[in-house]
Amino acid sequence: MTSPFDDLNFDPEILGPEEEQRRTVREKLAQTMRKAARQIPFMDEVLATYYCALDPATPGKVRTTAIAALAYFVLPLDGIPDFLLGIGFGDDAAVLMASIALIRSHIRDEHRDAARKALEDDEI
Repeated sequence: MTSPFDDLNFDPEILGPEEEQRRTVREKLAQTMRKAARQIPFMDEVLATYYCALDPATPGKVRTTAIAALAYFVLPLDGIPDFLLGIGFGDDAAVLMASIALIRSHIRDEHRDAARKALEDDEI
């Protein structure tokens, strides 16, 4: 079985086993989503982007774009630090909106359904 990370050059020797990579990404995304939930109204699309990035059927360039935007979202230090109330997630939202606009045609209904279910069940 091929991994969704195969063509992204994520070296398992450096980043650990694939399952650990997925768990780490899920945990960091969940933590950041909880902090940003009130400030970013399109969180369901952010999560759909995550599921799109994990889908092996998604083209590599699209997955790379999605992962880069999600990484910017979860990293604590970026253009405007996330801990600044009211504006901390502003730059993250802009990056996410731009990337979602670029890859929207690749986000399928099954990605959106998985995102809605994860948000309803409070699990990512």
